[in-house]
Parts: sequence; structure tokens; C-alpha cells
Amino acid sequence: MINNELYINDVRYVADLNLPWEFMKGKTIMITGASGMIGSAMIDVIMYRNMYLGMDCTVYGVGRDIEKGKKRFIEYWNNKNFQFISHDINLPFSQNMDVDYIVHLASNTHPVAYSTDPVGTITTNIIGTNNLLNYAVLNGTKRFMFASSNEIYGENKGDIEFFDEHYCGYIDSNTLRAGYPESKRCGEALCQAFKKKKNLDVVIPRLTRSYGPTMLMSDTKAISQFIRKGIAGENIILKSEGKQYYSYTYMMDAVAGLLTILLNGKNGEAYNIADESGDIILKDLAMVIAGYAGTEVVFEVPDEIEKVGYSTATKARLDGSKIRVLGWKPQYDINNGVKRTMDILRHIM
Repeated sequence: MINNELYINDVRYVADLNLPWEFMKGKTIMITGASGMIGSAMIDVIMYRNMYLGMDCTVYGVGRDIEKGKKRFIEYWNNKNFQFISHDINLPFSQNMDVDYIVHLASNTHPVAYSTDPVGTITTNIIGTNNLLNYAVLNGTKRFMFASSNEIYGENKGDIEFFDEHYCGYIDSNTLRAGYPESKRCGEALCQAFKKKKNLDVVIPRLTRSYGPTMLMSDTKAISQFIRKGIAGENIILKSEGKQYYSYTYMMDAVAGLLTILLNGKNGEAYNIADESGDIILKDLAMVIAGYAGTEVVFEVPDEIEKVGYSTATKARLDGSKIRVLGWKPQYDINNGVKRTMDILRHIM
């Protein structure tokens, strides 16, 4: 990935954004979920600034699988500014390190994971978050970032077109699928509790459905499946009528949003990382990808395991006006973003 010119251009674009990077110069940052789609891209951006722009920020990438981490970050493995820490965040940290910033990205984020690992989905967002918040307090962390999700808004009640940061829709908590959004809601509440009782500086980005070339091949989100099918030259399988209307964000635009909130966000605030240019109806998304791949869209009934993990929300469009005030805007709309993703993956798969 790091040797792909298109991907490096994306990394360079974010690394050159007009942000107060001086706040990170000579500091340390811990990123959980380091090998994931967003975490790995964020590490690439910070390490690019370290290697080419003299930022000298030490990165602690936290993940459970050290071999997976080494494969993904082999270019940085012996770099003085990078250290991969193999750790399950559901267990307390025993390491005693000064960490200026903690970015908590670790989480199950796709439907099959919700249905096959429901306990792990919940505990990472609650127990893991609590462990990290306690670690932040003990080590004098300057700012804690908890990556939340558009899922916390629940189902649109039909009273609004876009979800702003104060909207609260319907979630049936007595379902297996509810473990993800409810635990994200609880994680946010934990952050606010630590802000109040421990004077911890916290910010909460709410990510939309994210996609991009750093996506994991095991990801079962609809857009990820569509892209994999398109790259393989296969028909796009749509397992519903495709009327769902969602917000999407290209992963490097999501990283730009995270960094904007980390460096410019206000203590205690939540921010949607979203823009209308990333909104699309699901069947139209399938058509865009199939059209670029030269294939067709095929409708198919999902199996029971898949169905359990699927969101029941039919409209989830996020209001991104609050983060735009901080200076963020996406580089890619949904059409160009999926094409960019496919162009990069075609060269590395």
C-alpha cells in the first residue's frame, strides 16, 4: 500500500493540510485499532510528516496481532518514531508511557462481526474504552479521542433529513444488532464522565460509513463487498431493494477529519465527519461501482448470519456543518472516492 503512488498522493494531501501540526511536534500519540482501515491510514499520514516534514511525533500503534502489524507497517518497523504494541485493550495497560494524545479507533465495524462476536463488539467499546480513559488520566494525556459512529443516531424518525450532533433516533436495545450502537453511545457517555470527574480533555468524532483502499478484506459492509466484487470483475450483489440512503466518507477524508478534530476541536464536543457529496442511495452506489467495473447489479436474499448484523436504518444522512467550521472538507465525493479506491486496489491485489 505505502508504495502505491495514488495512495501516497492521498497521504501527502492530508499531511500537507493547513492544520496546527506544531501541537504534535515532539509529542507522542497512541492509536488503537492501528491495523484497521482508518488507523493504518492515520499512521501513514503521521509517519509521512515525521519522515519528510520533521514533525518528530512518536507513534504507538496498538493492535492484537503483532504479525499483522509488522506486515502492514514494515516500512516503519525500525523507525525511532514508531512502535507497535501488541495488546488487547479489554485488558488494562501495564506499560508506563507518557502519551500526549490517545486516538481510540479499535472496534468491530462490520455486520458479520456484530453477529458473530457480539460480546467482543460491546466490550471493546465499553471496557476497552474505560481502560484507555483510566490510562489517559494516569499518564497525563493532553487529549483523548473516542471514535464514535453514525450508528449512535439510530433510525431516522421521519422528522429530519440530516442528523446533527444532538439528534437521537430510535434503537431497539433488545436485539443482538443493538450491541454496536448502544456500546458506542455508552463509550461517549464514559468520555463525558471522565471529562467531568477527572478533568480529561475529550473529543468525539462520529464517523460515517467509511470506505477506501485500506479496508480489510474481511470487511462485510455493503460498500466493501461491492468494491471487492467490482475489482474482481464480478456482478455486484445487492441483498435488499437498495433504498437505504446513507452518508459515506473516503477513508483518507475521514483521517483528515480526525486530525482536524484532534487539533482544532473543542473539549467535550462531538463532530460528524460527513459531507452531502458523500451521500448516496444504496442501489445507486451499486450502480456506480458496477458501471466502473463493467459488470451488473444482481439482487440476492441475505443469509441469516448476514441479516442479523445488518442495520435496520433506511436513512442515515449526517449534518457536517459543525466540522466545516473547523476547516474540514472532503477531497472526494462518493463517485470519485469509490473510483479512487478501485484504482488503487487494482494495483495491489
